[in-house]
Amino acid sequence: MNALSIRNLRKTYSNGFEALKGIDLDVQQGDFFALLGANGAGKSTAIGIISSLVTASSGSVNIFGHNIKSETNLAKSCLGLVPQEINFNQFDTAKRIVLNQAGYYGMPRKIAMERMETCLKQVDLWDKRDVISRRLSGGMKRRVMIARAMVHAPKLLILDEPTAGVDIEIRRSMWQMMKELNAQGTTIILTTHYLEEAESLCRHIAIIDQGRIVENSDMATFLKRLHIDHFILDLAHPIETLPIIHGYSLKRISSTVIEVGVPKDNNLNELFAQLSAASIQVISMKNKSNRLEQLFVDLIENKTQKEIA
Repeated sequence: MNALSIRNLRKTYSNGFEALKGIDLDVQQGDFFALLGANGAGKSTAIGIISSLVTASSGSVNIFGHNIKSETNLAKSCLGLVPQEINFNQFDTAKRIVLNQAGYYGMPRKIAMERMETCLKQVDLWDKRDVISRRLSGGMKRRVMIARAMVHAPKLLILDEPTAGVDIEIRRSMWQMMKELNAQGTTIILTTHYLEEAESLCRHIAIIDQGRIVENSDMATFLKRLHIDHFILDLAHPIETLPIIHGYSLKRISSTVIEVGVPKDNNLNELFAQLSAASIQVISMKNKSNRLEQLFVDLIENKTQKEIA
């Protein structure tokens, strides 16, 4: 059974703007799925419809087989949503925020207390359970939102920009937490502008652009489309001119930094051998950009050029 099935989903707002233009999407049970797109592409509208916060103009949405129109309560019971914005009472404690959410689902007090404890421990906030939430850091507030979304044990969790605005250390800890949730059987749909996050965590990817799905594949297959990797090389000694190395494109960034384009069929050993032969010593190397980011930009740019043509 699919965790999520969307068919011919459309949304036209009262001002005539067509946010979704008939999208189809399936997310398998247990998957970690990336839903990507630029601002205004239609991601938020799609999530709003899935979570029953926005009414679709037409089309269907099923969550674990439950239609969100005809079986709204059953569909919503399977779904947990972590929105972009902090949207809880800043004067409530983390404990109270999670317990209140359990109450919305009619959970008995004893079970709600047990679930609250489990979820706060899961997001490493049990020791902060009685702290007024306004005193928590930004990363902690986002973890409270995840605990709140998980208290009724949803089978599908939507994380909308969950690590926006948090520092690198907290982001990494949240990545680990999301991996653990997924390993325990929770299906996760992630939207993010940190494309290295999607590449690291997700097994499948869909890209929305101008209200349409323009890409829908498994992550490994999508990444194989990258024909040229671009690397930044830091050199041990300054150089004035670049050598010509057949099969590779070299660009001088500064006297001690060069950019190299490496085609998919070429290897780095040959590159380094020829650099060494030219008395150029490399002390470090890094990707110029995230692979997924490079493909994402290329996909959108190519689509735009085709529309112009």
